[in-house]
Amino acid sequence: MTSDSTLLGQISSILSTPAASLDLRQDSASAIELAGRRHLDGLVIDCDDVADGTQALSNIRQSRSNKETVIIAVVNGSTSAGEALDLGANFVLSKPIQETRLRSIFDLAHAKMEREHRRYFRYDIDLPVRFRNYLGQLFTARMKNVSEGGLAIRLADATRLEGVIPVEFDIPSIQPHTFQAKADIVWSDSFEMGLRFLYIGKESAAVLKSWLDSLEAQCQFRVAAK
Repeated sequence: MTSDSTLLGQISSILSTPAASLDLRQDSASAIELAGRRHLDGLVIDCDDVADGTQALSNIRQSRSNKETVIIAVVNGSTSAGEALDLGANFVLSKPIQETRLRSIFDLAHAKMEREHRRYFRYDIDLPVRFRNYLGQLFTARMKNVSEGGLAIRLADATRLEGVIPVEFDIPSIQPHTFQAKADIVWSDSFEMGLRFLYIGKESAAVLKSWLDSLEAQCQFRVAAK
């Protein structure tokens, strides 16, 4: 999050690889809205040169989707490094930023960002998902994507969901297995919802890992084929 063209240019230069993508927000409200409905592997927040930048840092760190996300705070005289760290930043940079310093911070953050990416990477999958609402009523939705940490679903209608939700779906394989878990809602957007797994049984966890490993292998094969 920044409207500083110099800072944006420095970040874009470091992230100029096919595996990285940059999603720019120039104001706090849109940055908070984005982080409220999506998990991000890492964020750079310009605290002092964007209005309410420190508030954005605090709100994003407290959002359920990005509690563990790597956040690099950039300060410019109004906010101290200590204040930025207290608000939830993992790393702090002060303007004017030296490219070597910025690159060293990104190098330190990279390993954690990779772990977050593997945990939250979403595989696009279209499968029926069964769940119950707080009244115990059974509903069916369509899976939009799935990861180690949760899944997104498409709802047929405006079903109200809240609290901890029992979720189950059949993992496709030679010997199909019914995956069962308990999940909570981390974001909701029209007829779509993002669910985070809170509890997965030992057998379901093992089958989920095996399935995700096979999906990853398929992705790697397609990349290599290209």
